[in-house]
Amino acid sequence: MSEQTPIDLRETVRQTPIDLRETVRQRYAAAAVKVTEGGTACCGPEPVEVDENFGSTLYAADERDALPAEAVAASLGCGNPTAVAELREGERVLDLGSGGGIDVLLSARRVGPTGKAYGLDMTDEMLALALANTAKAGATNVEFLKGTIEAIPLPANTIDVVISNCVINLSTDKPAVFTETYRVLRPGGRIGVSDVVADDILTTEQRAERGNYVGCIAGALSFAEYRAGLEAAGFTDIEITPTHPVADGMHSAIVRATKPATEPDAVANNSCCGVQACCTSAEQATDPSVTVREAKSAAGCACQG
Repeated sequence: MSEQTPIDLRETVRQTPIDLRETVRQRYAAAAVKVTEGGTACCGPEPVEVDENFGSTLYAADERDALPAEAVAASLGCGNPTAVAELREGERVLDLGSGGGIDVLLSARRVGPTGKAYGLDMTDEMLALALANTAKAGATNVEFLKGTIEAIPLPANTIDVVISNCVINLSTDKPAVFTETYRVLRPGGRIGVSDVVADDILTTEQRAERGNYVGCIAGALSFAEYRAGLEAAGFTDIEITPTHPVADGMHSAIVRATKPATEPDAVANNSCCGVQACCTSAEQATDPSVTVREAKSAAGCACQG
C-alpha cells in the first residue's frame, strides 16, 4: 500500500511497536470493511488500492477472473508471490498477512486437492472477508488462522513454502518474522515473498520521508538488511530481485531463500536443549508435543529461567 501523505517524522519516532501494529490493524480492518460493504452495492466492490504499483493490477487477468471480486478488490500487495514461488501439487503453503485471501486462493488452486494453503492474519475483519471469499470460491483445501507473523500458530517443520505480499515490511519485529518463518518450514522448504525493499544508501529517516509506515514504505528494510536478517535466521540461497519502483530509492522486490535440507549445528541456529531460538522471545520446543520448560528440563538445559 502506498499512501504518499505528508508525515511528521517526530511523530513516527514517538510511536511504539504496539502503536504501529494497531495503526496497521486499523488501516487493514477499514479496507476489509470497505470491500465488504462495496460487495453489497449494485456495481460490486471497488479496489481499495488505486496506485499502479500496488494492488490487483499486478495479477494476470485470468487469475483475477477466476476469483471472487471481493478477494481481488482487497488486494493491497506490491507483487504476485504465487507467480514466483513455483508452487507444486501437494505442497503445504503459508501466506503471511493473508488479508482478503487472494494469494491463499491462488495457492490452493496451484497445490491442488492433495495440498493445502494456510492464511495467517491478525485482523478480524480481513479474516471474515477471507472466509467469505473462500466459500464463494468453493475452495476446500484452505485454512485461515488468526495470529501475528512474529508468532506463527503452526508447529515446526510443517510447511513447504512460505509466501507473503508486502506485509513483512509492516512488522515491527522483523527478526522474529524471519525466525518464525524458518521454524515452520520443513528442511529444504523455501520462501517466495514480494516486499518493499530500500536502496542500501537510504537511512531510516530518508525512507520515512518517502512514505508512511502503514503505506509499506517507512518500515522497509534495505537490501543488505533484508539479506542479513534472513542469513541470521539460517536461510541460504538468498535472492532479492527488484521488480519495479514504488518511491525514490524504494522498490517492490521478489525475495527467495531456502531452509537447508540438513540443519546447521545447534549453536549457529541459536538452538539447544531441544528448543529452537533458545533464550529468545520466539523460543519453541523442537518437539511440538512438549512445552519449552519440559524440553529444557529433560535436557538439563542451563538456561531454564
